[in-house]
Order: sequence, then C-alpha cells, then structure tokens
Amino acid sequence: MKALIIEDEKAAVRNLTAVLEQVAPEVEIITALDSVADAIDWFAVHPMPELVFMDIHLADGSAFEIFEHTDIHCPVIFTTAYDEYALRAFKVNSIDYLLKPIGEEDVKAALAKLKHLHGEHSDETDFLKLMRALKREESYKTHFLVSVKGDKLLPLSVDLISYFYIAEGIVKAVTTEGKEYVLSQTLDELAECLNPSLFFRANRQYLICRDAVKDIDLWFNSRLAINLHSSTPEKIVVSKARVGEFKEWFSGER
Repeated sequence: MKALIIEDEKAAVRNLTAVLEQVAPEVEIITALDSVADAIDWFAVHPMPELVFMDIHLADGSAFEIFEHTDIHCPVIFTTAYDEYALRAFKVNSIDYLLKPIGEEDVKAALAKLKHLHGEHSDETDFLKLMRALKREESYKTHFLVSVKGDKLLPLSVDLISYFYIAEGIVKAVTTEGKEYVLSQTLDELAECLNPSLFFRANRQYLICRDAVKDIDLWFNSRLAINLHSSTPEKIVVSKARVGEFKEWFSGER
C-alpha cells in the first residue's frame, strides 16, 4: 500500500515512519510533504496514493485547504495534537485519526479499521461524509467580538453563551452569568454558523444551548416549555411539530 504523509513536524514524520515500519511493513511511504502549498502541487502531478496520513494544522494553513484545490478520493487518516473538535467530527465513524504522540497500537487500530471499511464500503460514501463533517466542524464559530461601552470590543466565547434571543428587532447573546451582549447577526445567521449539535433553534425568538437546559415542562397542545439555568424574558416554547426534532437533538441522535 502506497501512502503519503502530510506533516510539518519532522520529528512527527520520523516517529510515524518508524511506527509504520514496525507494525505495517506493507505500507510504503512515497514521500512526506510539509505544507498546504506543497501538497496541492504534489497532487496536481502525481497519481493518487492509496492512503494519506495528514496533519490537520500545517505551518501555512489548515489541511482542509488542500481539499478545496484537489480532488482527493483516497482514504485519509488524520493526525492532530488537538482533540477537542476532531473527536466530535469523527463521530461519523468512517476512517480514523491519530492523536499525537502516535503509538504503535494507534496505528494498528487505524489500519485495521481502514481495512474493514474498505471491505464493506468500496463506494467511499463514508469517506466523503467524513470530509464534509470535518469541514463543517472547523468552520463553526467559537467566538464573537461584541461592542461594550461604545469604544471597546470584547471577545465572547461561544462556550459561555446560554442562549440567543431577539426582542424588538435586536439580537442578544446571554451568558451563563446572565450578562447580555448585542450582536449584529440575525438568529438565522447564528443558527448557520454555530455547531448544531450544541445549539437548537427552539422557535423564532430563541436559539438555545444544550448545556443551558435545566428542565422541560410538558406544555398544553403537546408542546414543550424549556427552562434554562439562566433566566429568560419569556417562556421558551417548542411547537408540537418540532417536539420530535428537539428530543432527537437533545439526546444527541442527530
């Protein structure tokens, strides 16, 4: 099996190469590339390898930029030192990723999974699904810059936001401490740029965070009333038509 390594840390390349020699001598490393630019140029003139080991964060940018310029249709095993967003993205359960420092058992497990998937999914459907999920995950907004006191911009982490709501045409973010900040985005725009596994558009007025949900009341006409840990200007009611969608979201089934 001919494999390509895309990694900007020489020590990481040496380590991965040594591990592969020990656990998978059938894997032949064609070459190692250390940047987005070099990878794009390489794929433009070389045949597709059978496997790519790819670091997500490269010196000249994100590895996902490579996919914007190259049609990579072979399996990719990602390597990364950052597990927080990668772990969520790989819930797709397609190929795999290796969290640095990479060990022999990590490589064995990844190659075994790759072999299993190749045997059952030759149409690459899972691989393409994985790429879309990873690209979405990296693009989700993690911070906002909000105006405070007229002459300052305050970085506001999404992790601190309990919910967003609109009142009299003004959209506000409310933190877990109950502080409110005016945003320039609409609720529709916020719903598009935030991770949908973490935030749910409860109705036309509210976009809520899962971690902010305190409890849920069964409301009349088969609706739900959502109570948050932070106080809200009015009751958050989920319509009967969206109750099923809310339950799936809250339980992590979508």
